[in-house]
Amino acid sequence: MIWLSNSTIARLRDQLRTRGQRPSVAIGAAPLTPDQAEQATVAAEYGPICEAMYLMMSADGKITDDEREVLKGALRNLSGDTIRGVHIESMLATSAKNVETDGRDARLQEVISMLHEDAARAEVAFVLAAAVAFADNAIADEENETLNALAEGLGIDEGRANELLDTVEADLAERPA
Repeated sequence: MIWLSNSTIARLRDQLRTRGQRPSVAIGAAPLTPDQAEQATVAAEYGPICEAMYLMMSADGKITDDEREVLKGALRNLSGDTIRGVHIESMLATSAKNVETDGRDARLQEVISMLHEDAARAEVAFVLAAAVAFADNAIADEENETLNALAEGLGIDEGRANELLDTVEADLAERPA
């Protein structure tokens, strides 16, 4: 017979309840239009991952069309094609404004803090940031530094980082072009 203490069950219940709750979306005093509510929901779900990719694509000071296309494709793939272009552009504009206002380092730390407690989302953000870094077929030193800082902040060690990237590479090799 298995015996679990009430405190063990309570901790498990609380952890599962926390994981099962959707991220809250703060709504101001004014009522939101359906489009505004949709944008707020998308930003709450995908904003930190988008910002991680934005930080990567802007790391070397130039944002290329290839990087933008990879970022957009990543978000569309991640969302099962539910994110519209207007949502992506809004999140990119917010990310750019955040960097301008707070600075790159502060934004990277904020993104890390938003993703750190969810290992799956953290690993997705890391892999997608790496894909953005390689979008133009080269990884600039600044992009490499950003990727390393992201991995370190998210608690992804070198072995796990290599494993994640190898898995993605293997998955891509199995798919028809």
